[in-house]
Amino acid sequence: MPFCRDGYLPRMTRGDRLDEYRRKRDLSQSGEPSGGRRKGGGDQFVVQRHDASSLHFDFRLQVGEVLVSWAVPKGPSVDPGEKRLAVRTEDHPVDYADFEGRIPSDQYGGGTVVVWDSGTYQNLTEKDGREVPVTDAVEDGHLVVRLDGEKLAGAFAMTRMRGRDQWLLVKKDDQGADRRRKPAKTQPESVLSGWTNEDLEDQ
Repeated sequence: MPFCRDGYLPRMTRGDRLDEYRRKRDLSQSGEPSGGRRKGGGDQFVVQRHDASSLHFDFRLQVGEVLVSWAVPKGPSVDPGEKRLAVRTEDHPVDYADFEGRIPSDQYGGGTVVVWDSGTYQNLTEKDGREVPVTDAVEDGHLVVRLDGEKLAGAFAMTRMRGRDQWLLVKKDDQGADRRRKPAKTQPESVLSGWTNEDLEDQ
């Protein structure tokens, strides 16, 4: 999976938010977005199903002009009783939110990518009765957002585990919770194209 080698990503300044993304890839070969164009809408989220060296789900929140990203090996759960490991990865360009396709096997993250879910999110993070901006919440290691997607809805909490850039992603017990539904297992298709990763492999 495309994690940084030591499991920790350093604090990024505004000017170099995409440096790590571009350094790891030959964008002329991978077919992935370069980040050269901006995308409208300020609070979008996307979850991409990425079948690379291992199958995982990339959970991304738009923060300004980048997508702050985590790799979730088992995919998001809508059962509040299930905790999902989420490993912070490099920020991605906002136009990555629409990316679907096959990354060549000799490129970083080689494999197939589909947009498993997408929509908008609302920041619910608070401290001492005041809203905490998403950028600060990510740096502080605790974030709560409400998702409005096709497969994921309601509030999710993300908490960084001490001393590592590994987080836990947990569904809040609200109207979007469902202890019986297993979308990561039963709904593999893209919300944009209807394709699955297996469809892309066959093309």
